[in-house]
Amino acid sequence: MAKRFTAGFSKFYYGGQAVMEGVMMRGRTSVAMAVRRPDGSIYLYEEPLQPRLYRNPLFRLPFLRGLLLLWEMLVLGTRMMALSANVALGLEEPARSGAGAGAASDEQVPARPGGLALAAPLVISLGFAVALFFLLPVFLASLVPHQIGGSWLNLFLEGLIRLALLIGYLLLIGRLAEVQRVFGYHGAEHKAINAMEQGDPLDVPHVRAASRVHTRCGTGFLLLVVVVSIVVFALVGFPSLWLRLLSRVLLVPVIAALAYELLRLGAAWYHLPPVRFLLAPSLALQGLTTREPDDSMIECAIVALERVMQRDAAEERAQATDLPPLVTSR
Repeated sequence: MAKRFTAGFSKFYYGGQAVMEGVMMRGRTSVAMAVRRPDGSIYLYEEPLQPRLYRNPLFRLPFLRGLLLLWEMLVLGTRMMALSANVALGLEEPARSGAGAGAASDEQVPARPGGLALAAPLVISLGFAVALFFLLPVFLASLVPHQIGGSWLNLFLEGLIRLALLIGYLLLIGRLAEVQRVFGYHGAEHKAINAMEQGDPLDVPHVRAASRVHTRCGTGFLLLVVVVSIVVFALVGFPSLWLRLLSRVLLVPVIAALAYELLRLGAAWYHLPPVRFLLAPSLALQGLTTREPDDSMIECAIVALERVMQRDAAEERAQATDLPPLVTSR
């Protein structure tokens, strides 16, 4: 099935993320999320992506495309995480009659967060990430007397502290039972995409046999951010503490854009031994953010990935009317 739906889309990179008791997948034209209900059934939610944004030539420009995609995934991920939590906890609300063509009157849809309900967790999570991984390392590194090793050692120490905080944070949250299940779905997401990109059928046995690490994983992106930040901040130099703090905040988009392009290059040239060697730490770090999924997790990943691939193939054939409505349950 993977070969069937990848026709005409070989240059597009499918991606996704784990959510509460499920997996979200992003295709060329839509995003789909498959979540396991408390009764064991799978709830499938999907929505179209904004076509004007992706048809804009600016979206394909290096560096800018990374910022746009990262922002989209951040907003989508925050919203889908809230939606999936409602489904996983059984907090679905009855859909209004006529919500979609062919929709049953008793179909259940999760409450959709918006406005302040979406903006608040987004701002809090962004602020927490910047404070923990960009500002705190500057403060801690500044405690070392400048005379001991000079500014270069201080900058390198800042990078080491940033890396230690990242690994420590992943180890800490990985001890939580709920997060361990999310990491299991993360592994299922990787396995499904790996199986599809290898041309294997999207069924449980083939997906289970695929690798649970992936070259385009967001965990690897975080590691690249740490490495790139050392280089970028070295170019800034060693101004006063407050200027260093300000530069760390202002340069976050620049570092993210550079890291995204390096991630794409690494994935594209992964077949070369030197690139494999350079990406080995990134793949190893995924051992902290993925777990071996069970079959129920793999099923959710397959359902979500198949749906976005179907939508893309239907868009290519201009026969999208043959598919069920964009909000449905299974």
